[in-house]
Amino acid sequence: MITGIAHINLLVSRGTLDLAEAFYGDTLGLTRVPVPSMQKGSIAWFDITPGGQQVHIAFGENDVNSRRHPCFKVESPEALLALRKKIYEHLERADSSSPKEADKPGAENSGSQGVEYPSRFFARDYAGNRLEFSL
Repeated sequence: MITGIAHINLLVSRGTLDLAEAFYGDTLGLTRVPVPSMQKGSIAWFDITPGGQQVHIAFGENDVNSRRHPCFKVESPEALLALRKKIYEHLERADSSSPKEADKPGAENSGSQGVEYPSRFFARDYAGNRLEFSL
């Protein structure tokens, strides 16, 4: 019956939707799309696939060091490495939209280890949401 995921919802602090645009739009390359008029200014939506799967950003507080996370599928090993570098570079810029944590390119990923996890890495966005990126 279930054919996919329509959206995931991640939490950020009030007043930081511009930081979501910088991280999810600029760094991850997702496209911001319009939200219902009654929700403007309180939520942001980003397309993962055009008109399909989305990331919704809403106001709320995250549990520090929570292991809950979405996993974003990346198209190739080359794209996975390029994204890992881009996210790590954003971490090093240390601006207000920078991720709180990001696995360093070339280093072991911060998740559980094993042959079942050949190609992936993790980051925490500026609000502390844990994110996984995988083939």
